[in-house]
Amino acid sequence: MAKFSFVAIVVLIATATISISVSADPDMLQDVCVADLNNAVKMNGFACLATYSASDFFFASLSKPAATNNVLRSTVTPANVLQIPGLNTLGVSMARIDFAPGGLNPPHTHPRATEILFVLYGQLDVGFITTANVLVTMTLYPGQIFTFPKGLVHFQQNNGNVPAAAIASFNSQNPGVQVIATSLFAATPPVPDNVLATAFQIDTYEVDQIKSKLAP
Repeated sequence: MAKFSFVAIVVLIATATISISVSADPDMLQDVCVADLNNAVKMNGFACLATYSASDFFFASLSKPAATNNVLRSTVTPANVLQIPGLNTLGVSMARIDFAPGGLNPPHTHPRATEILFVLYGQLDVGFITTANVLVTMTLYPGQIFTFPKGLVHFQQNNGNVPAAAIASFNSQNPGVQVIATSLFAATPPVPDNVLATAFQIDTYEVDQIKSKLAP
């Protein structure tokens, strides 16, 4: 019980810190604006529901590991405004990442948020790449924290022999995620083969091979 209390305190502090000091979303103009996810009106955020309940502010799915029996051997469980409508206008969200041994959360970006990662258990090799193409990387252990600056490409990998898990906090109600490989090789409509072949200095056959593996 003490272990989980410690985790909860650290995560709450991390979330509050990035929310107050470097808030990415616009400031709220009312106490509560529970997102009306079905409203057809498009805006920077979501329209507010006229009524709400405690369940609009609750989410339980970060409390247990997610299955990791996929190609990447990792699973991200988001907890943003799409899962918790009460986060609308509050400027914070979270996620849980579970890793099987060898699991990878592949290179990706969050275009609208800085991320703080807290390791629950296991060990993770993490890193981000600056716009000068400098890799900043280290190995994390339980209870340790690492920060990924807003918009920069980053990754996490479990190079240990046992499962690992981490909690991520974001200073946006909906940080967005753009997985680099999927964005380039599985876009709709597709990025032209000659563009990718030239950019990666490979031939179009190899481009088609990669596209076939990443096809939805």
